[in-house]
Amino acid sequence: MSGDGVERKESGVMRMRRRKWLTAGLVLILCGGLLAGCSPAVREEHPANIRIGVTVYDQYDTFVSQLIEKFNAYASEKEAESKVAINIETYNAADSQTTQNSQVETMLSDGCNVICVNLVDRTEPSVIIDMAEQSGVPVIFFNRELVEEDLERWDQLYYVGAKAFESGIMQGEIAVDVFKNNPQADKNGDGVFQYVVLEGEAGHQDAIVRTEYSVSTVIEEGVEMEKLSYAIANWNRAQAQTKMAQMLGEYGGEIELVLANNDDMALGAVDALKAAGIAQEQWPVIVGIDGTDVGLAAVKNGELAGTVYNDKEGQALAMLNLAYELSVGGSLSELGLEDGKYIRLPYAKIGPEDVADYE
Repeated sequence: MSGDGVERKESGVMRMRRRKWLTAGLVLILCGGLLAGCSPAVREEHPANIRIGVTVYDQYDTFVSQLIEKFNAYASEKEAESKVAINIETYNAADSQTTQNSQVETMLSDGCNVICVNLVDRTEPSVIIDMAEQSGVPVIFFNRELVEEDLERWDQLYYVGAKAFESGIMQGEIAVDVFKNNPQADKNGDGVFQYVVLEGEAGHQDAIVRTEYSVSTVIEEGVEMEKLSYAIANWNRAQAQTKMAQMLGEYGGEIELVLANNDDMALGAVDALKAAGIAQEQWPVIVGIDGTDVGLAAVKNGELAGTVYNDKEGQALAMLNLAYELSVGGSLSELGLEDGKYIRLPYAKIGPEDVADYE
């Protein structure tokens, strides 16, 4: 073979080698680009928008509706501050757990980053928990506390609310103060507080605890109690009016104290007394729980002896901040979580002298 042929052969070999190196380099560059695209280092840390799903057991519950109103207001403030669009989808379960389960399924399929659930049935969260865990979407339960064992089933379950027994204790303390400081509260002068209870819901933990602790607190404070009757009114003003009217028909002026598990039912008792044409000075002592706007107004005008303030503003803000941080992958360390799962806001007693501080 001639020298020219050898040179041409060597040149061809060099060209082939260069092509191989170029090809290998391109492959490495492409692979590097693909890897970079999947790398957490370039993941969007601050999304342009987030979606929060909310389902409530009953939109006509005064306390719950006011809490959601505050939640939406705080979301607007957070949106302006963070420059992240916060889209909130709110559903009314209308007191049906089956409906609520379907609503959560819809919110998950719609791509909600977080689901906030005001449970219809606190003992039946399993369907919701299972769906959320399968989708990898955190759940914040609020206001109606589920069983502790259920909350421990997954590390992305949270609760925002308050401790029900505290409200019962404070309600009892309000009743004791009235009985001890106002002789007219003991209408028959026998030294015993004859009372009736308007209870929120059959078998509901918060209702049971509020009633139990309110009554036991009065007794522990040295006031003798006599239970005349009780009625389940499902947290509802109209139902409470009906039940109170029935108890008035049976016991009339013997009733000296009405312990209502929430303000709506306390106001239902007021409605029944008004409908019966009973002069306000002859009314029994009526104490509510929640500190709703209408409840506070009734304390101010003397229709209720007092109420226990359930911090709807604090709960709404805590829930919004938690939902936001979960949605953007932020830190939860500054949110005051107990055991990594609970945010509980304290109650406060409100009598006529305190109303101005909460209006």
